[in-house]
Amino acid sequence: MNRPRYPITQAIRFLRDRRVKFHTFMYTYTERGGARQAAMELNIPEHRVVKTLVMETDAQSPLLVLMHGDQVVSTRTLARVIGAKKVFPVRPERALNCTGYQVGGISPFGTRQNMPVYVQTTILDMETIYINGGKRGFIVAVDPAVLVRILPAIPVSVAASSG
Repeated sequence: MNRPRYPITQAIRFLRDRRVKFHTFMYTYTERGGARQAAMELNIPEHRVVKTLVMETDAQSPLLVLMHGDQVVSTRTLARVIGAKKVFPVRPERALNCTGYQVGGISPFGTRQNMPVYVQTTILDMETIYINGGKRGFIVAVDPAVLVRILPAIPVSVAASSG
């Protein structure tokens, strides 16, 4: 039996358990390289790379936000949409504690804690997305419909231009 040439992370186990079709890609992880680094190395548009961001409400409730690689989350809009006073990014230690993944390798699949997942609506219009597979330098390509079907992610419109 041939061994896969990619890491078997909790995210991969999660996808396999749910019989989700995916393709794997490895790239050279660089600190603060983010979606741009992955997109450049894999020769794909940064817009199709989906970031998994761990945030928290003012009531200290963690949540995940899935956003295009070339956009940022309007935390003010997100707070209004979910009925919170404020929403803000968590510290790396809190992200690890909530997800089981290091910053730069956070996947929405197979997280340690069950928490709400919000997805930018325009991500669902894409044919294929590239999202972290649970390890730095490791991405999986999936049909974005799986986000709603297996997470289940809640569509929101909270994108802002990154620059």
